[in-house]
Amino acid sequence: MREVFLSVIIPAFNEEKRLPKTLSEIDKYLSTKDYDYEIIVVSDGSTDKTCEIVKELTSKIKGLKLLDFKENRGKGFGVKTGMLNAKGKYRLFTDADNSTSIDQVEKMFPYFERGYDIVIGSRDVKGAVLDPPQKPFRRLTGEVFKYLRKIIVGLWEIEDSQCGFKAFTEKAAKDIFQRSKIAHFGFDPEILIIGKLLGYKIKEIPVYWKNEPHSKVKLKSMVKMGIDLLRIRWNLITGKYDSKSKI
Repeated sequence: MREVFLSVIIPAFNEEKRLPKTLSEIDKYLSTKDYDYEIIVVSDGSTDKTCEIVKELTSKIKGLKLLDFKENRGKGFGVKTGMLNAKGKYRLFTDADNSTSIDQVEKMFPYFERGYDIVIGSRDVKGAVLDPPQKPFRRLTGEVFKYLRKIIVGLWEIEDSQCGFKAFTEKAAKDIFQRSKIAHFGFDPEILIIGKLLGYKIKEIPVYWKNEPHSKVKLKSMVKMGIDLLRIRWNLITGKYDSKSKI
C-alpha cells in the first residue's frame, strides 16, 4: 500500500443535510489526483442521520472513514481526534459546510515544500475573497475576537485564526494535538500558539471563502470562545502545554 499523502478531517455535529454534498465534492476533486488520500468524518455526538449517511457512502467514496462518538464534546475534540487518528503525510481539517473548497489545498503544498509546518487559510489577508461579504454584526464580532485573541494570548502576526481550513505536517499534527486542551470553538488559537511555542513555522494564505448563512457560530459561541482565550492564557502561564496529555 502507498503512503497516505493527504488526510482530510471533517468534524461533524448533526450534518446530515450538508455533509453528503461536501463529501461528494471532496471525493470528486481528490479522485483526480495521483496521490492517496483519506477522508475522516468525526461525528461528535450527532443525533440525526449523520453517521448512517457516512456509513452508506463508505462503499462509494474512496478512503472514507467514520469516527463516531456518542457524546457531544466540541469541534476542538473532533478535530483533535481526527488528526491523531489520521495517517496522512499532510493533515487538513475543513468544515462540513464546505465554505472553503478542497481545491484550495493545492495552494498549501508549495509552502510545505518551502519548509513551513502549518499552513492556514485566511479571510483577512490580501487576496482573500468572501462570497458574499459577511454581515456587519458578524464582521464586528470577528474583529472584536481577533483583537481579544491578540491581546490575551498573542499571535499578533496571525490575522484570521478562525478559518476552518488548516493543514499540518504529520509531525506537527502529532506534536500539537496531543498537547491541546480546548474542546470547543476556541481550539483554533490554542493549536496555533502551541505550534508557535514548539517552533513550527506557520504560513497564513488567502482563500476563497463562501459565506454560509446558516453558520453554527452564534453570539453564545463567541462568549464561550472568549472564555477559552482566558483558559489558554492560564495554560500558557502554568506551562500546561509542556506536558503530553489528551482531552
